[in-house]
Parts: sequence; C-alpha cells; structure tokens
Amino acid sequence: MKKWLLSISLLLTAAVLYGLFWYRTVQPVRLTIGIYSGSYWGTSIGDRYQFFDEAIEIFEKTHPGIEVSYVSGIGIDSYSEWLAEQYMKGQGPDLFLVLPEDFSLLAASGALYPLDDLIRLDDGFDLSVYYKACQKAGQMENRQYALPFESVPTLMFVNKSLLREYGISMPAHDWTWDDFYDICSEITEASEAQTEKKAYAVFNYSWTDMLYANGAVLFSEDGKTCNLGSLRVREAVLFDQKLRELNNGYTVTARDFDEGRVAFRPFLYSEYKVYQPYPWRVKKYSNFEWDCVQMPSGPRGGNVCEIESTLIGMNARSRHKELAWDFMKLLCGDEEQQKKMYSSSAGISPIIAVAEDKELLDNLFQDVPGDYEINPDVIHDIMSTGVSAPRFRRYSQAKIMAENAVDTALKSGKAIEEYLVSSQHDINIMLSS
Repeated sequence: MKKWLLSISLLLTAAVLYGLFWYRTVQPVRLTIGIYSGSYWGTSIGDRYQFFDEAIEIFEKTHPGIEVSYVSGIGIDSYSEWLAEQYMKGQGPDLFLVLPEDFSLLAASGALYPLDDLIRLDDGFDLSVYYKACQKAGQMENRQYALPFESVPTLMFVNKSLLREYGISMPAHDWTWDDFYDICSEITEASEAQTEKKAYAVFNYSWTDMLYANGAVLFSEDGKTCNLGSLRVREAVLFDQKLRELNNGYTVTARDFDEGRVAFRPFLYSEYKVYQPYPWRVKKYSNFEWDCVQMPSGPRGGNVCEIESTLIGMNARSRHKELAWDFMKLLCGDEEQQKKMYSSSAGISPIIAVAEDKELLDNLFQDVPGDYEINPDVIHDIMSTGVSAPRFRRYSQAKIMAENAVDTALKSGKAIEEYLVSSQHDINIMLSS
C-alpha cells in the first residue's frame, strides 16, 4: 500500500513539474503597454496604434515567445484615471506612456521604476543621444524614471497679415523683449481709433512663458527652493504687467485671435507642424497668413522656450523588467522607430540625430509656405537651448501657489516686487515642511 501511494505521489509530482516546465517553455510571456488614443498636444497626423503595432511586430520577431499587447480606445482625457485605476488594482501595464503633468506624482509615489541601474549596465544605451531638456523631463531628484518619447517646444506665432497691414516687418529669430514691446505698442496705438476691426498685440503670453527667456527658473532642481522673488522672475512678471497695460483693461480673447485681429501668441510646435502644410492651414487659419519664430529674449536670457515631453516609464511592479527595458529602448531609443514617430505625430523626436535629419525635415515641411524654413539648424537652435521645468514631489502644489501669488499681485495693484518676495517665503515654508 505504501509503495502504491509513493508511486502515485511521484507521478503527481512529475506531472506538476512537467506542467510547470510546459507552461514556462511553451506559454508565451505577456508584456503589456499602456497607451492612449489621439495626441497629447491636441493635434494628430498619423495613426498612433499603427506605430505601436509595427513596433510590437518588430519586438516579437526579435524576442521569440514574447507577446506584447495594449488596451485600445483609451482617450487622452481619461488616460490618467485609467492608469491610476489599473495600478491600484495591481493590473498596471509593464510599460506606459507618461503625461508631463503626471510624471512627478508617478515618480514620487513609487509607481515608476528607476532606470539608472538598467542604463548603467547597458553598454549599448547612451542618454546623451537625447536633447538635454528632453532627457531631464524624465528625471526627478537626479534619478531617471522615464525616457522621452515625443517632445514639443513653444514658438511665437506671428500674424504676418496683420503686421503687413501696419507696415511692420516679420521679426528675426534673435529678437528681444524690447523688439517685441515696440511692435506691440505700435499696433496698439495705430488701432486705437478703430472699433469694428480693432487690432491687439498679443494673446495668452504671460510671465510663465517669459521665465526661461530671461534666464530664470521658478524652482531649484531639488525642489527645495522657490525663486519667485528673484530679479529674473520679477522682471518677467513686470514685463507681463507692462504688456497688459497696453490693452487698457481689455482682456484679449481666443476669438480675437481666431478672427485674425491679434499679432502674437505662444504656439506649440505641434500646431505649426500640423496646420502649416497645405491643405490643413486653409482649414485652420484661412483668413490670414501666419508663421512662427523663436520666443523673444529677456534682458538676462536668450531666445529660449520650455520643451514639454511625453515619456515612457516602467511599472515598478513589473515582473519582466529586462524585457520591458528592451521594448522601451526600441520605442524611445531606436532611430528608425523614432523616425516613424517623428513622421506620424505632431511632435519632435527627442533624439538629436533624428530631430535634425535633413531628409526627414524636407519631407515633413515640403508643403509649408513662406520664408521660414524648418531646417536642421532651426531645430538645433530651438531644442538644444530649450529647457524642461524641474520636477519634484510638490511641484504641482508649488506652481499653483506661485501662479496664484502673481495673479493676485497683478490684479490687486499691490507692490509687486515686495509681494513676490513675501510669497516666495510662504512657498519655501511649504516646500521644507
């Protein structure tokens, strides 16, 4: 009887071991990635799913036994909530797209796996292939938590038709705040007597857009210090106030801009890329001719803009980190895949060699009218000098406090410089608590 039981036990053990062996060798490993439909920038050129489908096909061919999947139909507006729900349920994807506004929270909460060791041990991967601002978009407190996937700088939209109407030349790329203000005041004064076709200088250009062009940063890299009361930041706020005073209390609207009655507006590169080539420019802004230049420089800075990047991060709970790293490198670090992304999306590749590829740029902008040529030198000037806002645990809260403080100072008529210094003190207390 004992021998019989022992034989049964051995057979069952062998069956279990064989089953485990079969499962591990025959059943594929499943890798998941979280993506959203459409474009983060509100514009889209190609099919996002097609890009990922093709990348998955390439990855699966080079990694036999691995299956990569994603959930389709998640809109950009519901993506962050969906990702949070998946993570709370313990079902989060191995890799996922990270929106700029979500990065700090995901990194601080431990949802993102730090990539530093994977990068250090991978001789075939080099972070220096990326523009510095794009690379830093995935950093927090000197740790790399994500890789840049797609980047978009801010340019200055110029209504060329309106400038021509007032006899004003198109500004050069190396223009300054003084140049900008002179044009704004000239347009404002010249259209003073008009009623129905009154023109306005600028829409939606504020001190937060001006910071980097004046060599200023609102917070230290480690997130422990706010610089709201610093000279460079104060100069940006005061220039904002100076521009507002041109309108004599009137608030310029998006409708004014769309009707072609506004000369300038900060503009995402994604809008330029999508709506300048024919026939899209006709559908978007058909009643005036327009173009873009770099942001005007402040007295202590340069023609610098902020660059925002969507990222790809790794789930800290992933059981397939090495495979996830390989797939992340294919999406974010492979030049051929990044060329496809560059061609089919509204953004710029964060990889220097791809973003400045002349043949690719010629194909992308062959139907763009006007004198402004998007060439490797222009892309280099914009992307290599651009900056990424520092990210830290309380970034969102600190930024809201700073914006509220400036808004209060500008609207209340308080002594702006003193109020900013006082508000800086309050924000620093919050950051140190």
